[in-house]
Amino acid sequence: MKTTISKLHSYKNGKKIVMTTAYDALFAKMFDEVVDIILVGDSLNMSFLGEDDTLSATLSQMIYHTKAVCNGAKNAYIITDMPFGSYVSPKDALKNATKVFKQTKADAVKLEGGQEKAEHIKLLSDNAISVVGHIGLMPQFSRSEGGYKVKGKDELSKAKLLQDAKAIEEAGAVLLVVEGVKEDVAKEITNTLKIPVIGIGAGRYTDGQVLVWSDMLGFFDEFKPKFVKRYLDGAKIVKDAISNYKKDVENGDFPTIKEIY
Repeated sequence: MKTTISKLHSYKNGKKIVMTTAYDALFAKMFDEVVDIILVGDSLNMSFLGEDDTLSATLSQMIYHTKAVCNGAKNAYIITDMPFGSYVSPKDALKNATKVFKQTKADAVKLEGGQEKAEHIKLLSDNAISVVGHIGLMPQFSRSEGGYKVKGKDELSKAKLLQDAKAIEEAGAVLLVVEGVKEDVAKEITNTLKIPVIGIGAGRYTDGQVLVWSDMLGFFDEFKPKFVKRYLDGAKIVKDAISNYKKDVENGDFPTIKEIY
């Protein structure tokens, strides 16, 4: 049965929400059997395309991958990241988010930013486009901030995060992602808001958790962020399988009588 925003809201302060990323129909179909939400993240620019950050992801890329994910996942709630530069103004946000909604079956779009994006969120919400907010460590800000930095370490930062969270909710966001934030701050945000809060590197007390699939399954093995738990050594498993295939081909052990017509 299709997961709706009403169902996700009913989980607030109760059932933990499970969310992961996906970029294609094959993995989306597998994840769809288990998770509540699939995020078509602009993280695909790094894990899928091999770039150093998310900033060069384009709207056409996001639409292409969202179509693929929607073809594979029939039950999960699908969120699409609005890429860097696609929502500079509220007018830009509405124009580009409308493209996402018209060309894909996404349930919502996600925007990075706090109070300064409240007007954007309200305009989209008023035009029947569901919006997910994203505060704390925001990957699209990594270059301007000089890297990926944990937020909420002092009272000023904590106060801003709480103000941002409230502004985003009041503007009409249906969910909020909190990334790279001290656990006590994420807990206070979660307890303050009526909408579900999804954490990534934000501790134990959010309404749910999200991890990038290639981090969680060990396919991206160049480095491991502190907040990531690896549930599979995917890179090793695939490399071993390819090596076995290579040996079989070189030794003449593939194909066998079972694999020929």
